Amino acid sequence: MTSSGERKILHLDLDAFYPSVEVLDNPELAGKPVIVGGIGPRGVVASASYEARLLRVHSALPTAVARRRCPDGIFLRPRFERYRELSRRIFALYRTWSEKVEPLSMDEAYVDVTHRPDPGPAIAARIREDVHERTGLTVSAGVSHNKFLAKLASDFDKPDGLTVIGEGEARSFLAPLPARRLWGVGPATAARLEAAGLRTIGDVARADVEHLRQVVGNAAIRLGAYAVGEDDREVSPPGRPRSISAETTFDQDIRNWASAAPHVRKFVTRIVAQLEKHDLWARTVVLKIRYGDFRTITRSLTPDKAVRGTEDILALARALAQRAERPPSAGIRLIGLAVQNLVSEMQADVTSGDGDDDSQLQLF
Repeated sequence: MTSSGERKILHLDLDAFYPSVEVLDNPELAGKPVIVGGIGPRGVVASASYEARLLRVHSALPTAVARRRCPDGIFLRPRFERYRELSRRIFALYRTWSEKVEPLSMDEAYVDVTHRPDPGPAIAARIREDVHERTGLTVSAGVSHNKFLAKLASDFDKPDGLTVIGEGEARSFLAPLPARRLWGVGPATAARLEAAGLRTIGDVARADVEHLRQVVGNAAIRLGAYAVGEDDREVSPPGRPRSISAETTFDQDIRNWASAAPHVRKFVTRIVAQLEKHDLWARTVVLKIRYGDFRTITRSLTPDKAVRGTEDILALARALAQRAERPPSAGIRLIGLAVQNLVSEMQADVTSGDGDDDSQLQLF
């Protein structure tokens, strides 16, 4: 591996991705508070435009609260197929610059351009231009010699920004920032650091390792390294998924399986698309159900041969529903479907499992 000073790592983050796509497809929404997510009483905000963020609307906020904070907001259901289409195009563009692309989500990724002769900031600028020219979307970029600093940098000039943290300036850049900005520090750890008087990243950098260990346990060495700008993690392209799943929470509890049918079919379509993308088959199918009283159960089936076809997986979902109890008076609050024990084509022909054949069930 090259030394940290020789590495050129980019963190690329599409700006307010879901709302930006909605504005791209409907320019009349430009400049308005666009909020994408569940729009029912139990909905949750997935993403908000910067206009909505000024009114304290953000991801994971309950939609009901978002409506109170932003009564003039434009609330839209997500169009995941459209988002995935653009994400695939943009990530394909990233891969023209490097084989080392590590997606974190549909809208952000690390890209290692160490092998390129041009400076990292110049490459980031070119990528940002290309994304905008080819899609109409903007991407903010952070450039540094490691993943932690690159990701931190990408947040500093959003939207449509480019921030560089050089190796020599890392410690001075980090020192005044709140300790919660360290990678891996959540609310609970941030509260412990605050209680111990470690309010800034500089405080953490100066802390004795034993004192830090008393506060955060085994994370002390890692956080201490991040606090001085050190991070030796590699940019790693994704490997083969271990499972694929999809689920939804209903706006109102459903009372019968017929109401669940359209959702389960959509789950199967998404899952099959991912299996085909990775050229995998599934040995096990799992149905997850959360009832209105918040009891949660799972049921699984492992047929004789691994499956990938839509009808095969749908038949197994029907069988699993048959194994679950009928919806009680409280109804069903959430339903999900997953495939596990994913295998290659060669492994898919090997028989195993319980051999159940419930393919004639018509619950869905």
